[in-house]
Amino acid sequence: MKRGEARALFAAVLLVIDGILNIIYGLAALGDSKLLDHPTHYLIGTLNNWGWVSLILGILELAAAGSVIYGHRFGRYFGIAVASLVAIEALLDLPAEPLWSIAVFGISLWIINGLAVYSDSNPKRDEMALGADEPVAPGPPTYR
Repeated sequence: MKRGEARALFAAVLLVIDGILNIIYGLAALGDSKLLDHPTHYLIGTLNNWGWVSLILGILELAAAGSVIYGHRFGRYFGIAVASLVAIEALLDLPAEPLWSIAVFGISLWIINGLAVYSDSNPKRDEMALGADEPVAPGPPTYR
């Protein structure tokens, strides 16, 4: 198993869950749901605007999760970028839903960490490719 592979898969599952929740929240905001009917002053835009933003980010999260699950390298980078945008959106949504925004921000940071830690290279395979039977301790550089 590659380094961080389980973490990347967990991050992809979190992307799916967060994406579905963002889509639901976005549709509720676009439909003027009574669930979101409270006096709130948004920093930028209105509830309808944030509904569109949440809906689009939710769809992007699902796309990134699919790419990560299929093992594409681009999916990791795309997932990190989308999770960063979701974290920023959560902080901008702080006046409306403080606890929910902090939770989404924390999940986004966990997703970023899980996707950033994953490595495509296998240390054992790399050592065997160099022809070393035992791992070589790092030493001073040799100049020729």
